[in-house]
Amino acid sequence: MKKIDSIIIHCSATRAGQDIKAKDIDHMHRVRGFNQIGYNYVIDLDGTVETGRPLTIAGAHCIGYNDHSVGICYVGGLDANGKPADTRTSAQKAAMDDLINDICQVYNIVELLGHRDTSPDLNDNGIVEPFEFIKSCPCFDVREEYRSFLKPIIVRP
Repeated sequence: MKKIDSIIIHCSATRAGQDIKAKDIDHMHRVRGFNQIGYNYVIDLDGTVETGRPLTIAGAHCIGYNDHSVGICYVGGLDANGKPADTRTSAQKAAMDDLINDICQVYNIVELLGHRDTSPDLNDNGIVEPFEFIKSCPCFDVREEYRSFLKPIIVRP
């Protein structure tokens, strides 16, 4: 794997309370033709962080980012009716905070995005807006929520 400088947050696109594990996502990904789970970490409903694809192998979670990012997937992302929603439990939120913080301590992370934030900027205004999202994943605004986790970029003349 190349130098890690990004974190991409995903959801499993399962309904609130549906308890699946990394092994279940691994199975789903293998059915789709992957050789193993595409995410590096999965955060279960109870906040348990499961290890997925090793960081030594490029991910399979976000085209254009796989070779330099860490893919984190939380279980959930859909409400009881199957509509996109931030369904993270308080345990998942705490575990995600800790995991992101741990990764930022080890790697020089310059980008922390939701999968939806990697959608193309269709109107070329420099902002990927909700109407441009290819998907809703991870169903919350990662950039806003985790803004403080990134080190400020210092521009030198």
